[in-house]
Amino acid sequence: MAATRRTRTGTWDRYAASDPGFLRLMAGLRTVAAIGLALIVLALFHTAVPLLVAGAMAAMVSTFAIREKDVRGQAITLGFALPVALTSMSLGALLNSRVIAGDIFFVLLIFGAVYSRRFGDRGTALGLIGFQVYFISLFVHATVATLPSLYLTLAIAFASSAVVRFAVVPETPERTLGRLREAFRARLAQLVATHIELLDATPAQLDKILDDLRGRTARLHQTALMIQGQLETGTRDPAAAALVQRRIADAEIAAERLGMLLLNARSAERADTLTLHLPNAPVPASATTAQADGDAGGIGGTDEITALLRRDLNALHLVVTRLAPDERGTALAHLRNRLLGYRDEENLPRASLAVQDVFRGLGEAARSVLGLRLALDGPQDESDDTPETTRSREEFEAEDVAIVRAEETEEDRTGLQRRTTRTAFQVSVGSTLAIIGGEFLSSQRWYWAVLTCWVVFLNTASTGEILVKGYRRLLGTVLGVVAGVALAGLVGNHTWTAFALVLLFIFGMFFTAPLSYALMSFFVTAMLGLLYTLLNTYSFSVLVLRIEETALGAACGIIAAVLVLPVHTDRRTDEELATVLARLRDVASAAVSQLSGGPPVDLLDMARDLDTALDDLRRSTQPLTHPITPLRVRRQTARYLVAVLETCAYHARSLAATAELVPYSKTIAADPRLERPGVRIAHNIDVIVARVADENAAGEVESGASIAAMLESSSSEVLRSGTVTYRVLRHLQRLDEGVVGLARTLDVPVAAREERKERKAA
Repeated sequence: MAATRRTRTGTWDRYAASDPGFLRLMAGLRTVAAIGLALIVLALFHTAVPLLVAGAMAAMVSTFAIREKDVRGQAITLGFALPVALTSMSLGALLNSRVIAGDIFFVLLIFGAVYSRRFGDRGTALGLIGFQVYFISLFVHATVATLPSLYLTLAIAFASSAVVRFAVVPETPERTLGRLREAFRARLAQLVATHIELLDATPAQLDKILDDLRGRTARLHQTALMIQGQLETGTRDPAAAALVQRRIADAEIAAERLGMLLLNARSAERADTLTLHLPNAPVPASATTAQADGDAGGIGGTDEITALLRRDLNALHLVVTRLAPDERGTALAHLRNRLLGYRDEENLPRASLAVQDVFRGLGEAARSVLGLRLALDGPQDESDDTPETTRSREEFEAEDVAIVRAEETEEDRTGLQRRTTRTAFQVSVGSTLAIIGGEFLSSQRWYWAVLTCWVVFLNTASTGEILVKGYRRLLGTVLGVVAGVALAGLVGNHTWTAFALVLLFIFGMFFTAPLSYALMSFFVTAMLGLLYTLLNTYSFSVLVLRIEETALGAACGIIAAVLVLPVHTDRRTDEELATVLARLRDVASAAVSQLSGGPPVDLLDMARDLDTALDDLRRSTQPLTHPITPLRVRRQTARYLVAVLETCAYHARSLAATAELVPYSKTIAADPRLERPGVRIAHNIDVIVARVADENAAGEVESGASIAAMLESSSSEVLRSGTVTYRVLRHLQRLDEGVVGLARTLDVPVAAREERKERKAA
């Protein structure tokens, strides 16, 4: 029974980690349930098949279009959405036989639907519903005579969506946040398990385990960002939300740091942790050599220390997996206390400095898990606490007092520079071209080209992103046509079998949408083949026409993106790169200032802004890193830049996390010597930002003496490993190396210290 329970728990944890917060699962279930309920109610009225199709599509649209986080906002938007849908259906029926007037109105509707995104989630939802319902009227060939039946169908579809949303599969910010917390715990446990594998890995296994380490670190970071996005609405108390945000960031940084320390400890020459985030980075030769000198695994062949470290890593894994509120007990408290003891220098085992760093990392990771438990579940039983645990609790209490939140900034662009306005004009022009071209292909199915043109602009911001999205939609459509042909022949005239498969494909569409746009397009096209079968309009030529209209729509979207207010991929990525660098400078400068004795600032929100900007940069570089791009050198450069920036962001977050402890900790004190290297890093980033903005900008990036050498030259005090200053220096050194690496990649002049002295002397 115990083995079965562990297996079941492990399987559930793996799934929870793969779908954070079960967001994809819930989206699919909610949509399928709404469609199923609408079909059942309509069937009770003996509704004709075309109306069943219209009801299913309307229930789907009214469910997925509304994305507001709070229940009250969802209800208000759904209430406004029904009149919008009825109006759109009425205009679709009235203009169905008036080709020119109908086309002009469709273009105006598209412009309004896209422009309405500037009004937030509600504007986006109402615009999307208006467009999609007008599309439904074209799909089922709505007429004035059928309007009463269509009104009833829409009302039933929207009512079904409301019932499912608020009663059957309810979705509240608190529920979502709770599931995301569970996903974070599961992904944290997976990362710690990878640390254990890294400890025992043979040279042949090391490449794969390092890939797993990179991937699971990235997924943990993704979940942390998702939690941060839900905290504002998922927690009623702003102070509690800020506290959870801080503890999540602490746990993420501690887990990432532990992986880097382990990688360092595997090498007698200190493996270069700058490569941890790099794609396909080679394993340091010293790491494999040191491992080969030992047995099958461990650190430098020291069996006793390796066994001790393996035991404590397993203990940390157990503490993480038992992070749920009902998982308590003396044994867990004993393991936690033992790990927290490594925060005290006297409790560290006799080993090399690199290995002692790993044990310190274990102590910090255990501390972050304790802080996360306190933030999520409140005060705990303190009867089994050791002095080290008591000290950690006192540090948390001191930190909690000063947690505040900052206001978010609004977009400052106006007019045609505003993204929604620019996209509205682009989509309108592209849709006009799609209507004209689509009419030449088919006077009955031209709207497929318009729909493709519409969707390739969703969640895109540059010409390259639109090109990649159009390619993915076309690929998914071609594969979906093949599946549609096969399924249409199997289903035949079995109406409810076809509807059951439609529901299955809709679930697949929503479940895979965040993972693969091509796969989602496959499910959409396969579903349409079944819908055409239900409407008795299926033929092979219709599905081939679907491919032609999709290709035409994607081409029209790309043409509009290139000719109308274009945002070139180079310009977009340069803007995002400059934003990331500016955020990196802000976080690093503020953290170093606080570590040097400066006034405290809100470093947590600054670090979150850096993470958000880095995510935007990743999205903007997707066209450059996509396999279809012919510029391989450029693709490798883009991937390298993003990877180095991810490493720099990690070290900046670590500096920020340490700096926030300075005002409240009894063991971490400010060191004025840190100000000098901080100035150099900030200067170097400013030079790179200026060069990104203007290729002719003057200035050189400074390199030369290591950060540690800079500090030792300004003081007679010797730096000791294990001190907070030493740890901060390590992050500063890696950050400095990363910034210089960015400069060389971007062809920014780099001057060593000796060169600068020679120029001054001359």
